[in-house]
Amino acid sequence: MINVARSLLACWMGLSVAVYATAGSSNSLMDISSDGRLLVCSNRDNGSVSVIDLQERKTVRQIPVGLKPEGVSFIGDSHHVAVAVYAEDAVVLVDSDSGKIIRRIRVFDEPYGVVSDRAGTRIFATLDYPGRVVEIEVATGVVKREIQAGRFLRGIALTSDQRQLLVTEYYSTRVQSIDLASGEVRDQWVGARTDNLCRQIAVHPTRPKAYLPHLRSRVKAVHGEGSIFPYLSVVDTVDEPGRRRKRIPMDAFLGNLVTANPWEVAVSPSGKQIYIVFSGTNDMFACRELDDNYREVEFRKHLQLGNNPRAVRVSPDNETVYVYNALDFNVVAYDTENLERVGTVTVCENPLGKQVLEGKKLFYSALQPMVGRRWISCSSCHPDGDADGRTWHNPEGLRNTQSFAGMAWTHPIHWSADRDEVQDFEHTIRGKLMQGRGLIEGPVQPQLGAPNAGLSPRLDALAAYSNSHKFTLSPYARGGLSEGAERGRTLFASAETRCATCHSGPFYSDSRPAAPAKIVRHDVGTGEQDDTEKMGPAYDTPTLLGLYRTAPYLHHGKALNLRDVLTSFNRDDRHGNTSHLTAQQIDDVVEFLKALPFQDPEIEAGQLGLRKVR
Repeated sequence: MINVARSLLACWMGLSVAVYATAGSSNSLMDISSDGRLLVCSNRDNGSVSVIDLQERKTVRQIPVGLKPEGVSFIGDSHHVAVAVYAEDAVVLVDSDSGKIIRRIRVFDEPYGVVSDRAGTRIFATLDYPGRVVEIEVATGVVKREIQAGRFLRGIALTSDQRQLLVTEYYSTRVQSIDLASGEVRDQWVGARTDNLCRQIAVHPTRPKAYLPHLRSRVKAVHGEGSIFPYLSVVDTVDEPGRRRKRIPMDAFLGNLVTANPWEVAVSPSGKQIYIVFSGTNDMFACRELDDNYREVEFRKHLQLGNNPRAVRVSPDNETVYVYNALDFNVVAYDTENLERVGTVTVCENPLGKQVLEGKKLFYSALQPMVGRRWISCSSCHPDGDADGRTWHNPEGLRNTQSFAGMAWTHPIHWSADRDEVQDFEHTIRGKLMQGRGLIEGPVQPQLGAPNAGLSPRLDALAAYSNSHKFTLSPYARGGLSEGAERGRTLFASAETRCATCHSGPFYSDSRPAAPAKIVRHDVGTGEQDDTEKMGPAYDTPTLLGLYRTAPYLHHGKALNLRDVLTSFNRDDRHGNTSHLTAQQIDDVVEFLKALPFQDPEIEAGQLGLRKVR
């Protein structure tokens, strides 16, 4: 508390000048105003931004901003905040002092990271799916530029000279440098093929360095040990020969005590300290930043945190580090000298309900009873219920990771339809993949056998959370279906193509929850393209909703785009009658598929009396 008070007093008296890298220059789910007075964090689960008065050490207001807010950034030296509202395709500007919405700016799709320039005149946001960066004029809310810079962009940072934007691809962790004068991609740093799930990039305040936390996903591993590793990558951003990108394995710092799922990193304004939080094992590494291109960082201390830490920031005076524990709904302050806790602030009440909250904690946990060796959690492959963009070499064969969106309406589960309830994943928890003790005390029912539901309240909670994920509407149908999409819709539903024979109903699947379970599988020829297949050649019918952002396609992940699904991977018309279609007709069907969902499928499902698993 002394350190917090000292920091605030210095700011109030003008005795401490913040290095701007602490306020808005690197994306985060949390930010501190440049004067050190306020902290804001996004509450993804209740659609709000919380404002904390650091002097009073309390939350002074919650500001509703929309569905699934992600990145937040103070705008210049002001108390105005930019918020990336992911599921509503908007960047929202709010006044953190009054709690009022200043402006809501519509963008194409899925804004994630957001930063502000030092003058507070421009904000920049990454758009996840389309891989764009938008530049927004603060005074007018006008989108001045859209810059294409890869695929699935999330991390974003402004270099200290304000001339470059660094952005990261979520699924590949590739870093790209955008020259702000020209709007062109100037440079890039490519990681290994196994690098995965990079949400953030943080810049060093004085040196040409940037840091990005991510996973290394080894898809050929068939068990948890050695399949997924936590990494911190460091890139030299200086434009000269010899610059490089180095990966630092974060699982080696504590010997056999492994950490899982790095989420964010923070560099202190002094540039001397680095902090990395791990959402799977609920901990943080405090490290010294080294002026040494071979070692880069030196481990200092390990801290155990609360549930699901997702953000970390350092105060402008370097004396306090703040951690946002997303599933405890609080922000905890530690003094940077001794790394002792000096304060805790609740940011909001639990919006999920007791059961879903318990299930979400289990979903993100890489600890017992879920996991034996601390390598992975359910979220390592299904972050926030999404896919990880990987095709895994599983014991049953190649399996492209599926999203959980709409899963409650499309049981049974898995490409092989080998599970009729989420509770059957008790077998995964206890198996070679996760090596956990499991959540059921006593005998476990076989897959597709008698229900495992009701045998464990915790397992039922895990199922409740897993079945809670919903679709957002496609950006390609925002103004309704285009003429091409309407033509494609007609073709899709026709007896000519037979597409709707299996991909039917509001979720475009013939897999629907039933008691007893109704298992429907189809042999569409794709199993013959994978010589490792053990359970095919017939597969479950996946939903087609959200296809616009879930490439690659099919169980083996070999179809890189939707055109490939309809042509190259549809031998002998076993996966719909498409060989006779013209190039324009194929384009029309693809345009229709990219527009799904163009309306809320749950409304139609309710009207049809379809059953949802809860």
